[in-house]
Amino acid sequence: MGASVEELPDGMIIHGPSKLKGAKVNSFGDHRVAMALSVAGLVAEGTTMIDEATSVEISYPDFYQCLHGLLK
Repeated sequence: MGASVEELPDGMIIHGPSKLKGAKVNSFGDHRVAMALSVAGLVAEGTTMIDEATSVEISYPDFYQCLHGLLK
């Protein structure tokens, strides 16, 4: 997506500002990562495809429905 990211043992730091580009990304089955990538994809230029995006159902089954509602 073009961001400068620093990996930490318990998280990450995203350095910015920078314009994000749509990309094919992988959540690696982590519902938190899938939700963060979904929000990033909303502001990215172009299409973002998230592998294992359905992992959000683990903690927030209505996440995509609610996210869609915010866009109206």
